Formats: sequence, structure tokens, C-alpha cells
Amino acid sequence: MRSLPFPLALTVRVLPVAVLACAGWAWTSGSMADPSGQPAAAPQPSSKRSAQPAGSAASRAYEKPPEPCSAVTARTVADLVPKADPAGKELAAADRSLRRGCSWSALKDFDYRWLDVSFEIKESTAAAHTAFAARGKGESAPGLGDEARIAVGLTTHDKQNTREAVVTVRSGNALVTVTYNGSDFESHGAPAADSISEGALKASGDAVAKLTGKTGSPTG
Repeated sequence: MRSLPFPLALTVRVLPVAVLACAGWAWTSGSMADPSGQPAAAPQPSSKRSAQPAGSAASRAYEKPPEPCSAVTARTVADLVPKADPAGKELAAADRSLRRGCSWSALKDFDYRWLDVSFEIKESTAAAHTAFAARGKGESAPGLGDEARIAVGLTTHDKQNTREAVVTVRSGNALVTVTYNGSDFESHGAPAADSISEGALKASGDAVAKLTGKTGSPTG
């Protein structure tokens, strides 16, 4: 399967493997684009947490996204996406100094799994908080970043069920989004909600640790 532009629409992620190879959105036109339609502000030269007020443009905990394909450990990839290449595939982005992402996908027997992680750097903590608040609904996910939520849903396409969990995390002026889904192409069923949500939280713990430079998974 070739690499797909980022982010992918939800409907693209949940279709069977053959369809996944022929669809995708450029990041700048997808759900991760700035709601105003204006280009994101250029990153400012700071790699450490700032003592400036949260609303200040100088309030930048992070200067740029981390390398995304090393954000999830090889062990986590093996657990969540059996038979996937642990190296992953970096997703295309208009500005890699502000947004980067990586995906892993594989079919083992009749079980299909998809995982992706993305990092987005905003111009300030306040801007990241506003973007976090604007992005969907879900239950609180304690222990991840400054604030986090998880949403789990079941979709059906051509009688095939797919269950997906999306975790959104804000840490300082950075947003982390993790998507994990799965389908059983033999039974046309989907994995249990607990399995998908726990997997998404596990990958999110890896991704937040990569962003912050702290070892270990906040979610345990």
C-alpha cells in the first residue's frame, strides 16, 4: 500500500484495504487545517517551556513536531498492528515544521488494523487550547498531556463494521492526535470497544512521551 496524504478522512480510514490505496486529503485541506483558513504562524525560536502568559504568542513549549514514525514504539506497533512494518510511513504535510504524522496498517489473516499519530505545533498555548476545544467531543482521558479526550465509534460500510478510537491531546502549544481502528473482513464485525480504546490510549502514551521527552507511557 502506498503512503497516503495526511490527514485521511474518517471514511477513508475505515474502508477495506483496496479502497485505502486510492483516496486521501492533503493536510492543509483536511480536518487539521486552521479553522480560519489562514496559514499557521511560523514557529518561533524556542525549544523550552516559556514563562510568558498563556495567551502570549511567546508561550511556546515546543518549537517543532518530533519525528513521528519513531513516536510509537516497535513493541506497541507489534501489539496494535500485527504484521505492520514498525518503521511506519510518514504522511505528506504542507509544512513539516508545524505538522507531521505517521501511519501503520496491516492485514493479518482477516483482521485489519490501522494506526496513525500526528503532531501539530500552534503559535501559543492559548491557540492550542482553542484548537483542542474546537475538535470534536469525547470522554476525558486523564494522564495525557495538559488535557485529553477519547472518542470511540462504530461505522458500517457495505455491511463491514469498523470500530475506531480517536485520542486528542494538548500539551502546551502542541496537539497530538492518535487514530486506531480495526475490522474483521471474515465476520464483517469489528473489535471490541475496550480493545480499540485501550490500544489508542497506549499509542497516545508513547506519542506524548516522544513529544515531551519523558520516558514511559502516561497511561501505563
